[in-house]
Parts: sequence; C-alpha cells; structure tokens
Amino acid sequence: MSDKASINRLKLTKFKLNALLNITQAINDNLSTGDLLIKAENILCQDLNIGKLVIFMNSGGWECILESGCLAGSCANIIVEEVLLPHSEISFITSSEEESLKGFDIIIPVYNNNAPLAFVIIGDIDEEGTGVSPVLKHLNFIQTLSNIIVVAIENIRLFEDSLKQEALKKELELASKMQSMLIPDSETLPRSKYYQITGFYLPHYEVGGDYYDCIQLNKHELGFCMADVSGKGISAALLMANFQATLRALFTDEIMLDDLARKLNKQVIETAHGEKFITIFIGKYNTKTQVLEYLNAAHNAPVFYEMKSNRVMKFESSCVGIGMLDEIPSISTGSYKISEESKIICYTDGLSELPDKKGKEIGTRGIEKCIKNDKSISSNIQFLIQSEKIKSGNNRLFDDVSILGLQFIV
Repeated sequence: MSDKASINRLKLTKFKLNALLNITQAINDNLSTGDLLIKAENILCQDLNIGKLVIFMNSGGWECILESGCLAGSCANIIVEEVLLPHSEISFITSSEEESLKGFDIIIPVYNNNAPLAFVIIGDIDEEGTGVSPVLKHLNFIQTLSNIIVVAIENIRLFEDSLKQEALKKELELASKMQSMLIPDSETLPRSKYYQITGFYLPHYEVGGDYYDCIQLNKHELGFCMADVSGKGISAALLMANFQATLRALFTDEIMLDDLARKLNKQVIETAHGEKFITIFIGKYNTKTQVLEYLNAAHNAPVFYEMKSNRVMKFESSCVGIGMLDEIPSISTGSYKISEESKIICYTDGLSELPDKKGKEIGTRGIEKCIKNDKSISSNIQFLIQSEKIKSGNNRLFDDVSILGLQFIV
C-alpha cells in the first residue's frame, strides 16, 4: 500500500471516528431531534456527497422526518408499508421499477428490538466529488451512523412521551381529588333522626362518570340522586361535574321532579350536544308526611326493602335518560308512603353488571341478599362491598361503582 493510500485511509478513519464522536457528544448534550437531523444531513450530504437523503421513522406511524436534495413533498409518494417494509437488509435499488424510488440508489433499514424503526434512503451518490466519497465499502459506516441517530431520536421521543404521561398522571390525580370533593362521603352526608345515609364511590379510572348526592332541601325534605354518565374517563367526569353544579342549582323544595328532569335535560343537551347522556334516579323524601317521591330516568332500579314486612320492591324507569333526546316525550313520577322502617339502595351498572365467577351479571341478587335483614344500611353496604371484593382488587370490575343507601326511620 502506497504512502498516499495509507494517508487517505487514515484520513477516512479519522473522519469516521470524528463524525461518530461528534454525534455521540451531541446526544450527550441533549440536542433536539431537529439539531440531530441537521448534523446527520451535514455528515451524509456535505461530507459524503450524497445528493438525496430521506429518512422515514416509525413514531406510532410512519412519517418522513428528513428530506434533503429532493423535490419538496416527493417523499409523500413513497408508501412505506408497500415499498420499504419488504427490505430487512441494505438493498440496492438503482434499477428498481418502483416509480416512487426513482433517483434513489440504496435503502438502509434500521431495526430496534427486531422491529423496523426507520428507513434511510440515499441517492445521487457522487463518487468522484471532493471530500470523502461514499463508495460501497463505507455503507457500514452510514448504517452505523443512521442507527445511532435514529435510536437517539427514538429515545428522545420516548422520553418526551414519558414526561407527557407523567404530567397527565399528575393532572388526573388532581382531577381525581377535585372530583372526590364533588361527591360527598358518608361523613359529610346529611344526618337526621329520621334517616341514615351511607355512600360509596369507586371510579374505574382516576376519574369517572358516576355521581350521587344528598341535599337538605328544607327542614322536612331531603333530596337525593344517583346518576351515571355514559362512557368513562375524563369526558364523562367533565360532564358529571357540570351536571352536579346544575342539579344543585335547580334542585329545590319547590320544583316538581318532572320539571327538574326537563331542565336538566335541556342543560345536558346544550353541554354534550347529544354525544353523551345521563341516567339518573332522583328522590325527594318528606320526613313529616313520610312520602317518598321519585323519578327514574332510565337508571338502574333502586332496591327498596321494608324491614317489618320483609318485602322487596324496585323503582323502575319512568322516562328516557337525560340528554338522550332534545325533549323528553313523557315523564311519570312516582310516590310511596313509607309506613315502616325501610331501606333503599341506589347503585350504578358498574355494580349490577359486575360478572360473577361464572361470568354472569350479578344483577340485584347481591343487593337483595345484603339488604334483607335488620342491620343498618351502613352495615349492609359494607357487607356488599366486601362480599363482591370491590375494594380488594376484583379483576372483574370494568366500570365505575357507586352505591348510595338510605334507611328511613319511622
């Protein structure tokens, strides 16, 4: 080997090492994806005299992240799934009949964990130009450089995604705390010698679309409700929060339950634009007359139990759900004179549709079993939660679970 050849080879080796060191330093300095791509373009296009350079990367979907030396937008004609995915090794495509690859010479795939992460496409190689010529024997260097750049960009994306996920997690934790403030716990529910109230709420995710409430309307009247927004997650929770504020503003001792339902329906239609609806059971109990008025808008029928008579009843639906239609066509309200000590359990379908060990929905069987005794409503609900393992990691849970129990003392 001549001295000149040795010197050129030494220069080439030094160039490669310096290029890799430069890229590595840039990665260690936490340069952005854009800056890394600029460095890659400078090395491949300016130093190695590559005329055309395109990089496709899979970031949840294939996209062109670098396009150099090509007509603007020309890479849009390259269908990755059709013309690039079949290439699992370095491929020479100078004579390819694929129209979208005309003018390109080589495809260099980049794999990570045995999955295609990127494709580097190069063309218009100037082997006689100045600087270091990208002859075929240097393809391994180009592949190594491409791997380093692409994997670094992927790590940046994953890191940014993790930051977004962490931020979202904190936002959801805050939203969960805010929502828990809207749904009263058993300690903050109204108290009276005429009734006892117990509530339980468990969202399937951090936030949910279930809602229950109890409102002291006046000295003798108590209002209560159990509601369920269609769907789950943040959108359901947002509608629930809006609904809670609306119901508390409208639910007074003077309003009739059918009028309340119509006004709630109008508000939900304006807010959700027909994309979501709410099922709800609303009750109003007068401790003086001992009359329970109620309205069931497509909600699960609460289970009512008269302790002395040992009789179970259910308050079935009397109209469509809130927000299902622009106007509720007909509304039937009910009333029941409570003449003996009684209990009622309201719930959402996260409880009634919970599958048992055989995969069959439990329905109201578990509720009826726990309520038919002379124990307090609080004990009944605790037994129900424990028997169905609702708080202890029941892997059959698939929805929010809410339970509201009232015991009427006459």
